[in-house]
Amino acid sequence: MESTLVEAPETEPRQKSPAAGIELTGVRRVFPARPEPVVALDGMALRAAPGEIVGVVGPSGCGKSTLLELVCGLQEPDDGTVSSDPAVYMPQRDLLLPWLSALDNAALPLRVRGAARRQARDRARPRFAEFGLAGFEATRPHELSGGMRQRVAFLRTLLADKPVLALDEPFASLDALTRAEMQAWLAGALARDPRTVVLVTHDVEEAVLLADRVLVMSPRPGHVVEELEVVPERPRSRTDPRVVELRERALRALGVPEAAR
Repeated sequence: MESTLVEAPETEPRQKSPAAGIELTGVRRVFPARPEPVVALDGMALRAAPGEIVGVVGPSGCGKSTLLELVCGLQEPDDGTVSSDPAVYMPQRDLLLPWLSALDNAALPLRVRGAARRQARDRARPRFAEFGLAGFEATRPHELSGGMRQRVAFLRTLLADKPVLALDEPFASLDALTRAEMQAWLAGALARDPRTVVLVTHDVEEAVLLADRVLVMSPRPGHVVEELEVVPERPRSRTDPRVVELRERALRALGVPEAAR
């Protein structure tokens, strides 16, 4: 695929939210299993300052999804501490309800909190133009492209009104071209509506392009083996030598052979 510029639309510099943050210290998480328990995380540490985007990369099975569930309070650590402002979890699959329109899928968190259907729709509808979805409000999920489904899912996540977003491989199911487009779109969406974000991805380049810092995790039991500070400028080009070097450092930390990079 040709080099692509991950570029947010012209916006004001991204502002840090004053009221959101995450801190995990010495976290251990063990799951009962036979013949012996599975230690998913051991000595895991993570800090995300208010408004910061932290990318997390690591091999399969190293506990990345467990980490997100701990941040969101869906699991409790067996040891260590987890401190996070209210968080919402966006899984890899969009999980749109097929019998609802795009608008009603996006507005679902508002309905869950007790809003009437009309009130929920009235709040969600103005965001559709901002998310490139204008004209698709009445469309059912099966009629939307993969990228559009992910936009609806992300709008639903934002309308949950949580200051912390836990994103679990949000673009993994998309083709390479759509994925690059969605990376650019997400950069713009987070510039316009800043949140504290933990982004789990298998795509090291994606993490370097979107995050403020990238944490590289070890194989199971997972813990951080390297932390990379990302170049501050936005947009970032895949061909920027600093981006290329950070990608190489992350791949080396993951143990990826040079011939396979």
